[in-house]
Amino acid sequence: MLTTTDPTTGLTQDTTIEVTSAAQTATIAASAQKAFDELRTGSRQWRAGLLEALADGLEEHRGELVAVADAETGLGEGRLNGELGRSQFQFRLFAEALREGSYLEATIDHAGDTPLGHGPELRRMLIPIGPIAVFGSSNFPFAFSVVGGDTASALAAGNSVVIKAHSSHPLTSRLSFQILADAATCAGAPDGTINLIFGTQAGRDLVADPHIAAVGFTGSLGAGEALIEIIATRENPIPFFGELSSLNPLVITAAAAEERAAAIAEGLFGSFTLGAGQFCTKPGIALLPSGASGDAILSDLRARTSAAAGMVLLNSRISSALTDILGRITGEGGARILATGTNNEAGIRATPTLLEIEADHFTAAAAEEAFGPVLVVVRYTALEQVFRAIDVMPGSLTATIHHGCDEPQIVRALSERIAPTVGRLVFNGFPTGVRVSWAQHHGGNWPSTNSQHSSVGVSAIRRFLRPLAFQDAPETVLPDELREGYTEIPRRIDGVLVVAP
Repeated sequence: MLTTTDPTTGLTQDTTIEVTSAAQTATIAASAQKAFDELRTGSRQWRAGLLEALADGLEEHRGELVAVADAETGLGEGRLNGELGRSQFQFRLFAEALREGSYLEATIDHAGDTPLGHGPELRRMLIPIGPIAVFGSSNFPFAFSVVGGDTASALAAGNSVVIKAHSSHPLTSRLSFQILADAATCAGAPDGTINLIFGTQAGRDLVADPHIAAVGFTGSLGAGEALIEIIATRENPIPFFGELSSLNPLVITAAAAEERAAAIAEGLFGSFTLGAGQFCTKPGIALLPSGASGDAILSDLRARTSAAAGMVLLNSRISSALTDILGRITGEGGARILATGTNNEAGIRATPTLLEIEADHFTAAAAEEAFGPVLVVVRYTALEQVFRAIDVMPGSLTATIHHGCDEPQIVRALSERIAPTVGRLVFNGFPTGVRVSWAQHHGGNWPSTNSQHSSVGVSAIRRFLRPLAFQDAPETVLPDELREGYTEIPRRIDGVLVVAP
């Protein structure tokens, strides 16, 4: 029997949820395959309607979902209502993308003479790949879990999903699944379109199951690497799309510090403590110039950190790991603690912590993600020290540059040096808060992700599709989107992009 813990009190209670057995996992995966065999031939318009029905189901049960999630995560009704709204928006955005159709990359090259001789007719588009294993995350019980972006994008692509519930919020996961499954049934989806399993071993069994065609994972680097090892043992290795670990360095130039020290300090403190620092885009490293303006920012950060109360963490594993990581950063890493908050409350909590190290002493040992309200400040005197610090950091989802009003050469130099290591560059802002949109890219260099694709925004659908080309095919076997005269979506025909009317 699984348990659930309220992190605001630390109290644990039993649930009625049983761990999914190996046999049950195999049956569920087979059911997902059967559903996929129907889904993959369905129309984009029907799938768009399905996604909208799922969004409607979430809204209908909003109050119940938020209450259950708050009791398991302590994130608060305001945050959870916003996150549930985001989940609904993701389903609706993918419905919009399905109707628009450009994600298919439909391309037609008619037969004819070419500089290389006569060429056959070729028609290509992206098609769904099969049942997708989705692993829910601890820090987003809605947006990156059962009702999250991996589920939405996999369904939008035309795949079935098998979701592994996160152990931090099993009741939220079960309720979310029930709501999605009921809405899918009402929309006419085949049985097995959306599935849920519980338990660590069940997750391993799922990844090894031959019916599973890809894995979408958000979680720790260690857990992700363990799943990658399982994939390597499969007879048919499959794609693993993981979001794993990210430092998200933030660079403050001397001019920026001179121009707006107070605003930067306020925004930076809010960003590294947002959600108790349990955001994948939390800035974990801030490179701050030496001198009076940098000192002003650091002094402000120290005051805010010292005055802060303990913040609720999602589970005891995060708490234990944070303690261990701080020990390594201050030990082998050589960083010194400048300020910590106070914590006199019950529950699973961490106090905001501010550390400092000189750029010449900064090494990879201090460049470890601390999942919690922790910020390491690296003091530098020259831009070359910033470059050396960036070189020893692992890849990240984001990097941020705070620059002055008139220093284009410095901004360009920083951008060109940092861009190869991250997936998103932020200027004069803060990376926490990921917009769900067509242009978003939420990915980065290892170990932040192991993929060139995004897990947020419309392009996230690309992970769960594969190209298929038809050569000299009779029209009867072609998808509608590749047939002659079809005009409902943008297509590239003989090299020319033809926009839908």
